[in-house]
Amino acid sequence: MIPNQEELFRKTLDSLNEKPTEQNMFNMFLKLYPAEWKALKVTFSKFNRSKQFGKTIPLPKPEVSIRKEIRVWLNKQ
Repeated sequence: MIPNQEELFRKTLDSLNEKPTEQNMFNMFLKLYPAEWKALKVTFSKFNRSKQFGKTIPLPKPEVSIRKEIRVWLNKQ
């Protein structure tokens, strides 16, 4: 969902002083990339408003989505 996600996560990891955990990475990502985070939240809001009544498409909240992406990325490292 985020362009250049791999690169952003790598830079986030390099910025951490402590052991990289999902929570640490998430907090640092929000601190380093507020524009990307805002864009993700705006996209989520637009999608939620555009749904027709009675038709639901499960889309995780931005917090859940980015944490999952970070978790998967950390496991690959």
